[in-house]
Amino acid sequence: VFPEMALALWKNLLQTTKKRILQQRRLSLYNGAHGYEEELIKKKLQQFPGGSINLSKGDNGIGILTLNNPKLMNAFTGTMMVELQERVTELENWKDGKGLIIHGAGNTFCSGSDLNAVKEMSNSQASINTHYAFGEKFDGMNMCMFMQNTLTRLMRLPLISVALVQGKAFGGGAELTTACDFRLMTPESEIRFVHKHMGLVPGWGGAARLVRIVGSAAALQLLGGAVRLDPETALSLRLSEGTLPSSDETRALGEARAWLSQYTDGPTAVIRAVKKVVTAGRELPLEAALRTEKDIFGTVWGGPANLEALVRKPKHK
Repeated sequence: VFPEMALALWKNLLQTTKKRILQQRRLSLYNGAHGYEEELIKKKLQQFPGGSINLSKGDNGIGILTLNNPKLMNAFTGTMMVELQERVTELENWKDGKGLIIHGAGNTFCSGSDLNAVKEMSNSQASINTHYAFGEKFDGMNMCMFMQNTLTRLMRLPLISVALVQGKAFGGGAELTTACDFRLMTPESEIRFVHKHMGLVPGWGGAARLVRIVGSAAALQLLGGAVRLDPETALSLRLSEGTLPSSDETRALGEARAWLSQYTDGPTAVIRAVKKVVTAGRELPLEAALRTEKDIFGTVWGGPANLEALVRKPKHK
């Protein structure tokens, strides 16, 4: 009876832990209390169509997310922002996922927001100056909150993610790369936080994430100088993990998949647990991170991969 009871308890703990981790991950940064009107902003964004966000899920547990608006260097239209949220929800529900590659169609990454949509959004309420100022502020702030919510959920996915940067990653495109665990660049590619030249700062969470990746002094230089980051400079700042040999879209994707698979090889539950403990360590105060790590450890302890390894008694060389 005892082993059965222990198993039932373990399964119960597993379910409650999984539920709690999922709730933490899906927690929205903003809601009505912050003046955030999600349904309203989605309706508004739907008025600016064009492009798409495509997702393919591989049998090897690696997903490919493609920004597809090549005639505008994969700039985000309103409908693409909404689609990105839908794809993230799909990835949250993908139980077999271990890794994710984000790239742009047509040999470039992403040039940020579609400026026509942004301009339209600003002008759509321009009846008189006061309305204009309020309308622009309301829509801009809501778009900023919408994208921060989505990219935070993307970053918290239990998938090990890499941004494959071909061509240019400018503005919001540069911000999107920081929501991934890793960045790989191809020869001749470039990351640039151009916000200063637009009279702005990052609004999709890119500054906060950049500081955590490269440190505050380097982040200040990259944002304050709107510095052009070639693969070599990005590598020296640890913003990039490496430069792939090929610039060809299909070949580079294959190379990125091979690079990522060194971290995603292994049982799905274990790889996902690895990502979860790292996310907890990065985001939570130490005591909360330790408790979360203990909970996640509990989901794999005595699990199939653990029991199998104990039988195998692997020798670590």
